[in-house]
Amino acid sequence: MIIPLAHRADQAQEYYFSVKLAEVRKLVAAGHDVINMGIGNPDMMPSEATIDALTAAAHQPHAHGYQSYKGIPAFRAAIARFYSHTYGVTLDPETEILPLIGSKEGITHLSLTFLNEGDRVLVPELGYPAYRAVSQMVGADVREYPLLEHRNWQPDWSAMADLVTETTKMMWLNYPHMPTGAPATRALFEQAVRFAHDHRLLLCHDNPYSLVLNKKPPISLLAIDGAADVAVELNSMSKSHNMAGWRIGWLAGTKSYIDSVLTIKSNVDSGMFLALQQAAVQALANSDDWHRERNAVYEDRLDAAKAFLDALGCTYTNDQEGMFLWAKLPESIASAETLVDELLYTKHIFIAPGFIFGPKGNRYVRVSLCMPKERIWAAVERLRAA
Repeated sequence: MIIPLAHRADQAQEYYFSVKLAEVRKLVAAGHDVINMGIGNPDMMPSEATIDALTAAAHQPHAHGYQSYKGIPAFRAAIARFYSHTYGVTLDPETEILPLIGSKEGITHLSLTFLNEGDRVLVPELGYPAYRAVSQMVGADVREYPLLEHRNWQPDWSAMADLVTETTKMMWLNYPHMPTGAPATRALFEQAVRFAHDHRLLLCHDNPYSLVLNKKPPISLLAIDGAADVAVELNSMSKSHNMAGWRIGWLAGTKSYIDSVLTIKSNVDSGMFLALQQAAVQALANSDDWHRERNAVYEDRLDAAKAFLDALGCTYTNDQEGMFLWAKLPESIASAETLVDELLYTKHIFIAPGFIFGPKGNRYVRVSLCMPKERIWAAVERLRAA
């Protein structure tokens, strides 16, 4: 007997990278040297002090039991200090911060907390696939708002206003933007906060890339006047602190929003491992020099990544932030999907096709900087040899 799936499971599709990385593993198992430039999986280590804090905490006899749903006070206080130092934003560690098992968890919790079936949610036409997927799973009416390529992938605010109805409840925003690398600006955030006030919707900003190859001081949406009333911000240690597999992030916002999300979260998990939280406290104290050194490594990889895209005949902008390069295909290449499969199976190089981030990405590809520059140069040589 086969039990029918719930509608949400019927609608959901397996994450593209889950499928494609299985193909990569098969090629590797067959003896092929696959250069994986597809995913944003940081290959550098957390700081030494972070790892020392983890191991010391794991040896504490009391470290292995259930933890608070809100995280330990020391972790919340460290997040508050980080926000003050990095963004100039003051947060109350007791009431305005909720630790999460990565910001991906937060996307689900926010959607479960604020969206009823049929409520409209606005997502960018190019963006992290989870915004759409989770909204669909909770039965929301998902509408994609346009991004203007000629304005460096900024939202088309006038077109977005036409998408707003009485049932519109939430809007997802993400700058520095993934996948395009478009930087965050104060003017953009001010416009977003005005839009949320004007249309009485919750603005959810996803902010994991602000410390990666940032060309200017990083910005938080919560630094904007009036943001506290209409906005929350997700952040993560995955990219900024080389801790992707640790699954540590948080939600920041006013007490009423945090308390509402906590109601859902407390029914889903039982808190994070104490040693992870104590190590995160140490990581959040990493010096500015540590972050500069990490960015210098990524900067050193850019030349190789650009040479790779040049060899394909792609075009790209030089002001991108984050750990990827977003590039447009030349007319001579039929489609991103065809190119990705050709590179994977004939050159054993994996890059991400732009369409997985939305239909507007059909003529684009994304290249990750999360590998030693020597490996990226090896991919360049494979192309040149052909």
